[in-house]
Amino acid sequence: MAISTLVIVILVILLIGAVPSWPHARSWGYGPSGLIGAALLVVILLALLGYF
Repeated sequence: MAISTLVIVILVILLIGAVPSWPHARSWGYGPSGLIGAALLVVILLALLGYF
């Protein structure tokens, strides 16, 4: 269970860093934050179902 918690924390940090309101990510659009958000959702679902 520790590895899934670590992956979730890392994905949350990446999601916060990829939000388009930050100056370094303003030109990226919503693509990176959407992809990281989708990956976070999949990891959370797998962790809740016990597969990860």
